[in-house]
Amino acid sequence: MMNLPEYDGPERRSGDDRRRSVVDRRTSRTGLERRRGPGRRRSDFIKAAEEGEMTGEQFLFICAIDAYKRVNQTAYPTWTEVLEVIRKLGYRKTQRSQLELTSAEDWTEPADAPTFPEPLPPLDEADAA
Repeated sequence: MMNLPEYDGPERRSGDDRRRSVVDRRTSRTGLERRRGPGRRRSDFIKAAEEGEMTGEQFLFICAIDAYKRVNQTAYPTWTEVLEVIRKLGYRKTQRSQLELTSAEDWTEPADAPTFPEPLPPLDEADAA
């Protein structure tokens, strides 16, 4: 019989949950986390979509993106193009965000805002100071 070298890695039967250490390392909560973690369940809306049961809103969005890709002969629209489709569907940013994003400022606009609002003029160097 051959003697095998001793394995000094983590004991699988120790009861330690290695997933807990991964969940605990996430420091910021944005509201966009895909991993649910302990005690967090998927909403019925997300669960149904993942199982292939789409709402009318989801189906309309998929059809609009598909039409955009066909008309513009592109397989992968850019995020700017996706936002263009979303705004052409009639969506406007009328409420504060439910996400905790530290890298961007939140804002709202009136429900009747134009699809493509006029961009803000660039800041003069004197205004920036």
